[in-house]
Amino acid sequence: MSETETKLVQLSPETAQKPLFGLDAPALAEVMAQSGEPAWRGRQLAEAMYRQRVAELDAITPFSKSLREKLAVEGFAVGRPRIAQVFKSIDGTERYLVETLKGDTVETVWMPEGDDGEAGDGSDADEAGKSWHRATICVSSQVGCAVNCRFCLTARLGLQRNLTAGEIAGQVVSVLDRHGVEVGRDRVNLVFMGMGEPFLNYESFMGAVKLLVEEAGLSPQRMTVSTSGIVPGIERFAQEPQTLRPKLAISLNAPNDEVRSGVMPINRKWPIESVMDAVRQVPLRARERVTFEYVLLGGVTDRPQDAREVARLVRRTGLAAKVNLIAWNPGPDVPYAMPRAGAVESFRQSLADEGIPVYLRKPRGRDIYAACGQLKRTVEG
Repeated sequence: MSETETKLVQLSPETAQKPLFGLDAPALAEVMAQSGEPAWRGRQLAEAMYRQRVAELDAITPFSKSLREKLAVEGFAVGRPRIAQVFKSIDGTERYLVETLKGDTVETVWMPEGDDGEAGDGSDADEAGKSWHRATICVSSQVGCAVNCRFCLTARLGLQRNLTAGEIAGQVVSVLDRHGVEVGRDRVNLVFMGMGEPFLNYESFMGAVKLLVEEAGLSPQRMTVSTSGIVPGIERFAQEPQTLRPKLAISLNAPNDEVRSGVMPINRKWPIESVMDAVRQVPLRARERVTFEYVLLGGVTDRPQDAREVARLVRRTGLAAKVNLIAWNPGPDVPYAMPRAGAVESFRQSLADEGIPVYLRKPRGRDIYAACGQLKRTVEG
């Protein structure tokens, strides 16, 4: 080997960093006990990482310097995903490339004042607020996605891997930290609608929810998870306790099976009626509604007859439900068009006339590829 060559040293599993972020208080208590410390140190560690949002061992001041050094020597690190790049939209939206300990990235989005997608869903999140005290964080659950919705840029990545519970929750805590959010005072909603299909990474998704609720102090009633219609996941979700269960959104996007199978191939495995049967098993809280997300594709799903068919479909479910309309957000080489002028309002009015609660989701961050369906780890903004 010449002097100019670089020798790569492969870290063994024993010498690689062992992240503490992603463990709950009982698991952290076990780590402390194994290190010869009192189990109650685990609660201190959880408080520091999830409530105080400490990102480095050296900053955990309830621990002595010698204890912090001991944990570091043993290979432990906080290991929270970090915001590696920030892209800012003219509308105030921020898109983040969030880097994991593995060195890969996912995307997370901060929308000050939200996008009106939470309106009418049974929470009070649609009440007036000030600046980002009424904000929404869009969270990813996988690196890429395997569902392959034809109108979504994330699908171009394919599925690269599932995120861990700590990597999912870490996106949220990093963004809360960036904006100095005070949990319990500032009105912040979480939507698991970023990269990936949460119900194809169910254990990690619900593990992250548990961390955010029990350790970070967030309310599950200010969380919404969107699924493309993974029936086994919906059925499992229906069994979750209401103290942990977020609200449910179904990515519908078409008025019938024929159209939906064309834009969402997953429909061939779980057609609309099987999805609805599963959704009916989910026990809703008082005032809670199931959300049907509906992307309007110009000339494909935005026609007057589509609106009438969607209204009949939603009524036939018998569910307490609402529809969120989303004008398709364009992306390079995606073979669809935005709805024609007036089509979105006409569609909305048709549903309203049929007695369907319907809301328009505002496009946020289109100029930085932060809008719905645009997340693909773009390094420009």
